[in-house]
Amino acid sequence: MRLGYNTNGLAHHRLTDAIDLIAAEGFQSVAITLDVGALDPYEEPGALARQIAAVRSCLDRRGLTRVVETGARYLLNPRLKHDPTLMDADPRRRAIRADFLCRAIDIARALDAECVSLWSGQIKDATTQEQAMDRLADALRPVLRHAELAGMPLAFEPEPGMFIDTFACVDRLDCQVSHPLFHLTVDVGHVHCIEEGSIADHLFRWAPRILNLHIEDMVRGVHEHLMFGAGTMDFPAIFKALHEIHYSRGVHVELSRHSHAAALAVRTASQFLSPLLNPRSSRG
Repeated sequence: MRLGYNTNGLAHHRLTDAIDLIAAEGFQSVAITLDVGALDPYEEPGALARQIAAVRSCLDRRGLTRVVETGARYLLNPRLKHDPTLMDADPRRRAIRADFLCRAIDIARALDAECVSLWSGQIKDATTQEQAMDRLADALRPVLRHAELAGMPLAFEPEPGMFIDTFACVDRLDCQVSHPLFHLTVDVGHVHCIEEGSIADHLFRWAPRILNLHIEDMVRGVHEHLMFGAGTMDFPAIFKALHEIHYSRGVHVELSRHSHAAALAVRTASQFLSPLLNPRSSRG
């Protein structure tokens, strides 16, 4: 597996500077959150193409693998966080999110990324669970068609507070979507926050579908991304499970509220996580 870092934790850095800083601390992968000033999909096409070329050159020069993340807070709406979403009651607003995801797929392909990570969004109108699931599946279909054309896997993330928040919800969505490019992003902090059972058990259950991992510390029942050591997670057990499922992709630190001290956060995370890459024992 490869330790990585999400650029949403370096929001005040130029993207190429953020990548250089991440690589300098020993990380081998980058989760690039598309955002204002960071491969903004709505940038003038020529300017965006030049930015993509510069970022890809920087990544290749550093030998970093990459995934594309789509969780920018205010990219689509300067007034409301993460708005609109695939769960919006208005189909025109759902189409705005779907178009953004298709643009993200194109950028990911140009970057030679491993996958595009995405999530559902919140339900904000009166609807049944069945209707909401149908709504989400319908909204995902054009995105999946675009992913198919690009040959780009999608990695869907269960997110606390959103419609798809647990693995049980993912299971139901997966049955409805049933697409070979539909996979998983797993945030182990989210698992600790709201799922029943151990993180290791969930990793074993979903191992064949996981394309992308997020990691940070967290306290059970509280969805707040914390620096390592500030929460209640058992990281040796998590990495033991990752070694045992032979996970070989990126494990990306997600500390989006640490941008004010990004250089220190990147260094601290690297120093905490790097020793855990060496397996010590086998399961059982």
